[in-house]
Amino acid sequence: MARILIAEDEEVLRMLMVDTLEDEGHELHEAADGQVAINQIMENDYDLILLDYMMPLFTGLEVIGKVRNIPEKSDVKIMMVSAKSQQSDKDLVLKSGADYFIAKPYSPLELVQRIEGILNEEN
Repeated sequence: MARILIAEDEEVLRMLMVDTLEDEGHELHEAADGQVAINQIMENDYDLILLDYMMPLFTGLEVIGKVRNIPEKSDVKIMMVSAKSQQSDKDLVLKSGADYFIAKPYSPLELVQRIEGILNEEN
């Protein structure tokens, strides 16, 4: 079982992610904006952060920048989830410190497979 933060401002998408990943037995935390995401990251240790690109208060890129500058949190795995799926967007996300990228829309099966692959890399 992994501890995962889902930072997504669109409630329907966040709930879909939660429903999909709950079935896999993971401990899930939620954030509806970038500030809540940062607060959650400061208070908890996560195996993976699923981070929306465009969120209120702090964008996904800004959250990544803050996380990567906190030594005890800097090695957490981050997957950016975004509708911005041009190659230049993906390159920027990865250059900014995300470990993985998944484009919206995605299937629940694709999300589960990607996450399980990431979590299995650590074992």
